[in-house]
Amino acid sequence: MLGNTTQDETDRGQVGIGTLIVFIAMVLVAAIAAGVLINTAGSLQSQASDTGTETQQAVANQVEVVHAHGTASATAIGGEDPGVTDLHLVVKKSAGSDVIDLSSMTIQYTSESTSETLDLESGGFTTDGLTDGTNGGEALTDTKDRIQIDIPLAGLEANDALATGSSATVELVDQSGAQFSYGVTVPATFDDDATVVMV
Repeated sequence: MLGNTTQDETDRGQVGIGTLIVFIAMVLVAAIAAGVLINTAGSLQSQASDTGTETQQAVANQVEVVHAHGTASATAIGGEDPGVTDLHLVVKKSAGSDVIDLSSMTIQYTSESTSETLDLESGGFTTDGLTDGTNGGEALTDTKDRIQIDIPLAGLEANDALATGSSATVELVDQSGAQFSYGVTVPATFDDDATVVMV
C-alpha cells in the first residue's frame, strides 16, 4: 500500500518562486525584443524618409537647356579641319525644382573620342549669369533665371575642337543627382567666316 505524499508550506513557496523567476525572465526577454524592434523600425523609417526625399529631389529637380551654340573655328586650333572649340549652353531650372546650385554640378562630356567629368571648381566649365538673381552665375533660384555654361573643348577633343559632322552628349548632374542629357551635333558644313553655329 502506497503512502500518501504530502506537501508542506515550503514546497509550495519554492514552486511559486520558480514560476515568478520564469515570468520575470520572459518579461525581460519581451522588453529587450520590443526595444530592438522599436529601434529597427525607427531606423528603417528614417532611411525610408531620406530615400523618399532624395528620390523626390532627383525627379523634381531638373535643369533644362533652352539654347545651345558653339564657337566656330574655320581652322581648329592645331588642326586643319573646321570645328567647334567651345560649347555654350543656356540653362534654366524646371518648374517645381528647388534651387539648382551650379557650383556643385558636374558635367559628363562624352564623344566618340573622349569621356570626361567636368566641374566648376577645376575649371572644366565656367558659368555666366544672364539674368538677375543667379548669384554670380552659380545658382538658379527661379524659373526665369538663365545661366550660360561655357565648356572649352581644348584638351578634351583631338585638335582641341569638335569637328564638323561630329556629335557629343553633355549630361548635367545637379547636387541632388538629377540628370539632364543634351545631344550636341556640329553641322557638316559652315561658312569659313562663321563665328557661331547652332549645335
